[in-house]
Amino acid sequence: MTGDTTGGQTTAAALDDVLRSAGRAADAAAESDPRTRARWLRAVADALDAAAPALLPLAGRESHLPEARLAGELARTTAQLRLFAAVALEGSCLEVTIDHPDPAGVPPVPDLRRMLVPLGVVAVFAASNFPFAFSVAGGDTASALAVGNAVVVKAHPGHPELSRATAEVVRSALEGAGAPPGLFALVEGFETGTALVEHPAVRAVGFTGSVPGGRALFDRAARRPDPIPFHGELGSLNPVVVTPGALAARGADLAAGLAASFTLGAGQFCTKPGLVAVPASPEFDAALVAAVPPEPGEMLTPGIRAGFDARAAQVLGTAGVRLLTGHPSGGTGTDAAPAPVGPLVVDADVATVLAAPQALLEETFGPLTVLVRYADRADLAALLAALPGSLTATVHAEDAEDVDALVRACRAVAGRVLFDGWPTGVAVSWAQHHGGPYPATTSQHTSVGATATRRWLRPVAYQDAPQHRLPPPLRDDDPWGVVRRVDGVLQVPGPGAREG
Repeated sequence: MTGDTTGGQTTAAALDDVLRSAGRAADAAAESDPRTRARWLRAVADALDAAAPALLPLAGRESHLPEARLAGELARTTAQLRLFAAVALEGSCLEVTIDHPDPAGVPPVPDLRRMLVPLGVVAVFAASNFPFAFSVAGGDTASALAVGNAVVVKAHPGHPELSRATAEVVRSALEGAGAPPGLFALVEGFETGTALVEHPAVRAVGFTGSVPGGRALFDRAARRPDPIPFHGELGSLNPVVVTPGALAARGADLAAGLAASFTLGAGQFCTKPGLVAVPASPEFDAALVAAVPPEPGEMLTPGIRAGFDARAAQVLGTAGVRLLTGHPSGGTGTDAAPAPVGPLVVDADVATVLAAPQALLEETFGPLTVLVRYADRADLAALLAALPGSLTATVHAEDAEDVDALVRACRAVAGRVLFDGWPTGVAVSWAQHHGGPYPATTSQHTSVGATATRRWLRPVAYQDAPQHRLPPPLRDDDPWGVVRRVDGVLQVPGPGAREG
């Protein structure tokens, strides 16, 4: 279902209708078993794969991204849906835990059975930079559906036609798989987004976007009469540290890797390395300048381009900052298509960065990175202590170097610590974590990987309940066949019990 729109804005009456339908669907979905939920997700994945010839040209026209990138992203999206089907079937995401009575316990233990249950209606805000994987049928939608929630997506204005087409594929696939009507819907418009966060039917929000936009919605979610969880992925600097040993051993390779990473997708990745701490080295500088591609990259929207130009001007206007390579922007293009932008590399010393944190320790969404020259370990420690929260932090070091303190400092500011690699590229897997201290995210949960489901669940315990009153996975016979912890012992059913 897609709410009635007027000028790209879902009407208030249509939003109410969508949310009433979603509420009824959420009640039904909460009672569904993992095999049913897995079937829904696989149906959506199959339908999106089949619709690729129609969806990819739409995505290209609206996002200005190349077809190969979009095809890969759509494949990632359908693989993600299938992963969450497997997550639903395996069932450990429900944290089913049973304690049988123990009268000898201190205090005595009654029959206690606990599990996580779905929240109800989840609002998802689609992102600009991933028109498939973090959008209508992206990870927030997949993870919420996997554990029995209804989803209402607020479309991103950067790709409205693609959003509508994708939503229709998702809706039709769910209907064909027997999902309750209203389990998934799309709405549109800036004012609609605000109303969605404040609507009493909505029980949680997933957001991927800018710090100002996300923080404004986060504050609204917190100011509700009944505050709700707001899981926002906002801004991330993604610092990289290059040690003297690594610089000496493989400086040219590091320069090439950095150039490829910070310019990938014209720097419009949430994991783009935006700050690189490295000792001064004319050889590294020369290798980096040579490795940075001269071709300008396409920006996703005129608004993103304007934001990049403003941030670049702020960085370049900071006292003590030097432009190493690239040319400042000239012209942002038209309302329909932003002008391409070339990569920028600037450098500064630690004292300069610490004196201007608002200019140099905030994300610039686009192809710009800041080299920060540190003199010694004390200099580096001062820089790391000032860093804001990030999705990633990366260490390039040699095996013989003592970097334990450096790794601890990186762990303190990031949700994923990489070694001798580059942060762009986020695998969708069971162990992945894509989150970090604020402003990277507004909660400590991940938006990528199996445990993304934890955002859309809450715990409930049943005490001394008759078997027939318990949800199926808490009953002794466990008809769902999920992973459970019984009297402290983890029980994993055989594969046949979880086939869907």
